[in-house]
Amino acid sequence: MTSHLAEPARHLPAGEDFLLLPPTQQPVAYANVDAIFATRAILRGDRPRTLPRGPEIVPIYRIGGRDHGLADYLNRTQVAGLLVLRDGAIRLERYALGLTETTRWTTMSTVKSLTATLVGVALAEGRIGSMDETVSAHLPALRGSAYDAVTIRHLLTMSSGVRWSEDYTDRASEVNRYSKSLGDKVPGGVLALMRSLPAEASPGSRFAYCTGDTYVLGCLVSAAMREDLATTMSRAIWGPAGMEFDAFYTLESDGGQEIGGSRAGVALRDLGRFGQFILEDGVAGGRRILPEGWVAEAGRRHFALDPAGNSYGADGYGYSWWIDPAGAMVAVGFAGQSIFIDRATQTVIVTLSCWPQPPFTAAHGIDFGAERRAFQAGVLAALVR
Repeated sequence: MTSHLAEPARHLPAGEDFLLLPPTQQPVAYANVDAIFATRAILRGDRPRTLPRGPEIVPIYRIGGRDHGLADYLNRTQVAGLLVLRDGAIRLERYALGLTETTRWTTMSTVKSLTATLVGVALAEGRIGSMDETVSAHLPALRGSAYDAVTIRHLLTMSSGVRWSEDYTDRASEVNRYSKSLGDKVPGGVLALMRSLPAEASPGSRFAYCTGDTYVLGCLVSAAMREDLATTMSRAIWGPAGMEFDAFYTLESDGGQEIGGSRAGVALRDLGRFGQFILEDGVAGGRRILPEGWVAEAGRRHFALDPAGNSYGADGYGYSWWIDPAGAMVAVGFAGQSIFIDRATQTVIVTLSCWPQPPFTAAHGIDFGAERRAFQAGVLAALVR
């Protein structure tokens, strides 16, 4: 038996359990994604955008027949980071649960909205000619699969029709098979999984949330751009938009493909800057990055939804953006991550959280989604007082 010296070592949760962690492990895992998964850096530019600071707001929100304040919201919904921008100025910024200004916290699925925005970049640069180009035209690995009939538009609107279960509590679900492949860092493992899935509906006929579709979308953008997804994000958005910190995409394997739909790592204020980039219609550094009209099209309801049927309470879905009943574009991620972008009031609200997952949710007795929506309403009200 080989022995070694008893050196200090850090213990972190297993990657395959990332969606199943108890509350005690969530904060450390979410703040250390780059120590659990392989990653590729999204490099910042030379000129970070300064976010001026305006008067701090004091939001009050009402739920359960009672008024609650900021501290209540942070404590009740396990918030790690909170940022509010109005007209590009910081009006509220808070850190908790070990999060710091420099921490690249997990984006979870909010990164779907960021990755989808790169399709706009590819269109603007002529790398994609049409939203109706098929997936298999760009990805030979998926030829002969259900994705032969799926277009880029279908991927963006979660309407591929491919069979997929997003049940995080079922270890045999497609999303947990995907998660295990990522945790085990299997080269080509996710595309092999996606190739094996049968069609359940005609592409474009229904909305069905599928994290695997955004993985495929990221692969497609990489193939069309002929460069790593992180490189495209860095040169097209992270640099021009003046991000303060490097970010990262997680990878399916060491040196492999970026995971376009989950688990990236971004600092709180830079998520706010991304929201501001969307508010400014995809113009950054004095030049247009996204095609004219892209943000409006991304933010319209391509599918109408029942608000009771999704974790946010959205009544529509755009190009990988959930649409709030009042019209805001919202990037939503597992365990309470969100980027709320209200074009009508020029407001961005970023929330990073550790919402407990089953079976631990019941002990809290809180409707976390309703609490978030009530707080957002309180923020908007505070901004006009």
